[in-house]
Amino acid sequence: MGDPGREEYKIQSFDAETQHLLKTALKDPGAVDLEKVANVIVDHSLHDCVFSKEAGRMCYAIIQAESKHAGQSVFRRGLLNRLQQEYQAREQLRARSLQGWVCYVTFICNVFDYLRVNNMPMMALVNPVYDCLFRLAQPDSLSKEEEVDCLVLQLHRVGEQLEKMNRQRMDELFVLIRDGFLLPSGLSSLAQLLLLEIIEFRAAGWKTTPAAHKALVVKSLQQLM
Repeated sequence: MGDPGREEYKIQSFDAETQHLLKTALKDPGAVDLEKVANVIVDHSLHDCVFSKEAGRMCYAIIQAESKHAGQSVFRRGLLNRLQQEYQAREQLRARSLQGWVCYVTFICNVFDYLRVNNMPMMALVNPVYDCLFRLAQPDSLSKEEEVDCLVLQLHRVGEQLEKMNRQRMDELFVLIRDGFLLPSGLSSLAQLLLLEIIEFRAAGWKTTPAAHKALVVKSLQQLM
């Protein structure tokens, strides 16, 4: 994890100038404006949900490179400041662009998954990540398959880590999810299936169950149709 060579395939979706900026940040971080690099990565993540799913690994690689070459944390500070700005404006983002909102949640969860302090998840991200997931579990969000899908995918990715950091909030989150599942007004059949799957996934100790497998199969089939 964090090998710059593994990050270059993700850079191909950028224009030539930005590709050069990111490649330099990975190999010689002291030679570029790392706050600008952080903004470039966040901006791209808000518009490209495929990139947002893996951008955390690129961020981790740049942080490691900066620490090794310069012993500083300019990029991490810039990244966290920008994430905080977008977090504070999350309702406006959701109202403006549902896709942008889903991309943001995907990105902040991905960053939470990769970034570590003393081999522990960053405490500064725990509550913002929880708040985003709570927003996805509100009734108006559960009526939209894109948000249900995002909620379930992120809980698969970081749910177990989040629970270790704050079990009470995870319990509260799953009360909302169960309420949404039991009162399925406006829920699609796929959304109900996904909510049932994540409820069983957590109940099984964050392990895959037959219901989880069925939900993934059904989802895959629907995406092919």
